[in-house]
Amino acid sequence: MIQKIGVVGAGQMGNGIAHVCAMNGFEVRLLDANPDSLAKALATIAGNMDRQIKKGAMTQEAKDAALARISTGTDFAIFSDSDLVIEAATENEAVKREIFKKLCPHLKKAALIASNTSSISITRLGASTDRAAQFMGMHFMNPVPVMQLVELIRGIATSNETYEAVKELTAKLGKISATAEDFPAFIVNRILLPMINEAVYTLYEGVGSVESIDTAMKLGTNHPMGPLELADFIGLDTCLAVMHVLYDGLSDSKYRPCPLLVKYVEAGWLGRKTKRGFYDYSGPKPVPTR
Repeated sequence: MIQKIGVVGAGQMGNGIAHVCAMNGFEVRLLDANPDSLAKALATIAGNMDRQIKKGAMTQEAKDAALARISTGTDFAIFSDSDLVIEAATENEAVKREIFKKLCPHLKKAALIASNTSSISITRLGASTDRAAQFMGMHFMNPVPVMQLVELIRGIATSNETYEAVKELTAKLGKISATAEDFPAFIVNRILLPMINEAVYTLYEGVGSVESIDTAMKLGTNHPMGPLELADFIGLDTCLAVMHVLYDGLSDSKYRPCPLLVKYVEAGWLGRKTKRGFYDYSGPKPVPTR
């Protein structure tokens, strides 16, 4: 039975996963190589919980109890008693493999590992650990405290016991699971990222401006955010990484990343997190950059 949960990576996804786990009564160990990132993550979690209190979705007592269930550290030894460790590092296979190499020696024999990867092969990642049968994909959506879905992905070696334990945990976290097969980008990003990539091509080819494209999709298809605004929210580096996984994994030219997306990433214009992407976020209101 899963009671103690470890989370690797204190960024946007990691702190959201820690938030949801702690809020639902689980003890959480949150690890990051950078102590400043851990302090920032705890401040973000506290701020997001305050928003939930204002909406009546949480009490001050529940917030205090949840925060008390989160402990942080920079050493993988903090996971020695974890029942499950969720890896939520950047979408880079080499980085994830290095994490698993450092993580596995500290885990108890029965511990499970899940990766929050949004596109990388679960079978391949699982094979880089010492417990492929106890490894699977658990892809949360961003922002984690708000979004209801968790994609569950089994690798070829994932056991039924591991899958059922993680599925049960997902329900306990108040999330709804959708099971995806282990193909590049799974379900959500297999459909979403080519749409975003096509929106970038539409901009690249001069069919419409940033504002026109986002307005057309918001009002024409009833999407809450336009595709370029959404790309900035996800992070253009992440969008490009997923497109590379699709293009390399499926060898189909329809998944070729748009050259303009590549240029923005090369420029370091990664979206909201760098205050510049398809929009400039340095002022009070986002302004299109093209």
